Amino acid sequence: MFARVHSALRAFIGPMLQRPRMLQMAALCYRGQGTRREYLLVTSRDTGRWIIPKGWPMRGLSSDETALREAWEEAGVKRGKAAPEPIGHYTYDKMRDSGLAVPVEALVYSVEVKELAEEFPEADQRKRKWVSADEAAEMVRESELKLLFLEQATDDKTD
Repeated sequence: MFARVHSALRAFIGPMLQRPRMLQMAALCYRGQGTRREYLLVTSRDTGRWIIPKGWPMRGLSSDETALREAWEEAGVKRGKAAPEPIGHYTYDKMRDSGLAVPVEALVYSVEVKELAEEFPEADQRKRKWVSADEAAEMVRESELKLLFLEQATDDKTD
């Protein structure tokens, strides 16, 4: 009986106590077509885990332009074209310097990479690597991002 009451209270009160998600824009950078398509991953600055470029909204830039700017700053995408609409999203908890985790939703924009630069703003802070969608799904930690890469892998095989 107690377990049912506890579960009901948690289901009702829990959402009221949660913080709203903050919003970021992310770039799913790719090159090539069909089964030859590759995706660009970068390492995070804090833990070195594999991620896609992402960042906070920027005044004066649309969401897709923000994703393209993050692709430049974090991965060195010198020339690229971002899709105007997101292809998906994923959620994760961002750890603040205070140690507090903040829930974040990242809107993901597809970015066709036409040219990479050797020198870019965060070149000395990150590694980058081209991989297949299946490999990317294995390398990233966030489960919803894994699913997004697995969807891309399926799409790549039908192109």
